[in-house]
Amino acid sequence: MYKIKVNNKHDFEVDRQADVLRINNSVIHADIKQLNDMLYHIINENGSYNIEVVSFNREEKTAEIKVNNTVYTLAAKDQFDVLLDKMGLSNLLAAKISDIKAPMPGMVLKVLVEEGAEIKKGDNLFVLEAMKMENIIKSPADVVVKAIKIKPGDKVEKGQILIQF
Repeated sequence: MYKIKVNNKHDFEVDRQADVLRINNSVIHADIKQLNDMLYHIINENGSYNIEVVSFNREEKTAEIKVNNTVYTLAAKDQFDVLLDKMGLSNLLAAKISDIKAPMPGMVLKVLVEEGAEIKKGDNLFVLEAMKMENIIKSPADVVVKAIKIKPGDKVEKGQILIQF
């Protein structure tokens, strides 16, 4: 059983056992033909549909599909994801980051963010010079900057808190 959200708007419950496909508890009698890894052709209730898998992310359980030249975004949850949601444990997989510490001793060359800024995972935070090399320190998660404890020219020690989220 999968719960599938289409374009962040429409919810469907899909279950497939053997040759029986159910969508929202209704049996679907469709002729589904896989043409290759990314292309399908479906005939259902006198309608013909060409389906192309545009992108697929197995880890995040997301996909983009094109149905007769219209692109749809899909996000799926299996029975285990649904159970974790019911137990309130679905957020445990998200990293809880409260601060950034200096990975090595060095000198701050540039601070690239401001307090209150919303930062995405992988965004540049600051430039740290260590052993005559410039190191760009990036955000490990999606966060909001709470406090910046450094400024250009500051010397920092390994493990020192530099930015709080």
